[in-house]
Amino acid sequence: MNVAVIGLGLIGGSMALDLRHAGLATSLTGVDENAANGEQAVALGLVDRVLPADVALREADLVIVAIPVNALAKTLPAVLDLVKPEAVVLDAGSTKSSICRAVANHPKRAQFVAAHPIAGTENSGPTAAFRGLFQRKTNIICEQERSSEHALTVARRVFDALELNTIFMEPEEHDKHVAYVSHLSHVSSFLLGQTVLDIEKDEKNIFALAGSGFASTVRLAKSSPAMWAPIFEQNLDYLSQALQEYIMHLQRFHYHLLKHDTQELNRIMSGANEIRRVLDGIELKTQQQTQQQSPSSSTVKI
Repeated sequence: MNVAVIGLGLIGGSMALDLRHAGLATSLTGVDENAANGEQAVALGLVDRVLPADVALREADLVIVAIPVNALAKTLPAVLDLVKPEAVVLDAGSTKSSICRAVANHPKRAQFVAAHPIAGTENSGPTAAFRGLFQRKTNIICEQERSSEHALTVARRVFDALELNTIFMEPEEHDKHVAYVSHLSHVSSFLLGQTVLDIEKDEKNIFALAGSGFASTVRLAKSSPAMWAPIFEQNLDYLSQALQEYIMHLQRFHYHLLKHDTQELNRIMSGANEIRRVLDGIELKTQQQTQQQSPSSSTVKI
């Protein structure tokens, strides 16, 4: 399969590596506005070559669009304009409503599968890409009924190769849920990092006192602002709602702290401990799904 990858960063580059390793991609062509990224992607073996978008898209059997979400909504219609009739287009955007609206009336809408593989690190660019990034992670497909059977079959092969577990949601439902479980955690990490930097003017104190708990909590603050600012903007309504609820919990905790109400603080933290049950359940379910799957079985039920 001739695969074109638009956006040669962590997500696009890691997909390219896994698809090559699985033998699904016989040819990999990169497209990136940043010439240095393109050269680096070729040098690292992420793609075989880098071509202008119009050339790469006309030759591709599969197009993966892995660029910031604010550019996705503008770019996808043009991508669909250029691809051949049997080609399939996938995106990897962290928001889905605006993207789905952007191609809702496109004559080639059926060739597009709106997807969100939920995986990543705090690193970005071609050097951040690595094999196995998506292994046993969750992938979300939106508006599956608007994609052709052929497009969904190709998408299934791709997501199987990436070893993703796929579920289905409507775009609005997707955006609401990721606002809480993904976008809010990034905002919290960014602002925790900023709070510590504001207070600890002497960086030596940060290095001396920062243990593994702080490092893991603030890790996401090392993420690319160029990628996350558009995500926050695109999901403004749901993220704003999540922030209001988070601030309410912070204020409640602050109130009981000022009251020296240790019993209530204990109750709040004990309640929060319930997240362990949820996360352990997710991990167990993922392990069971992996054990039940044979090498030829599909992780996507369409």
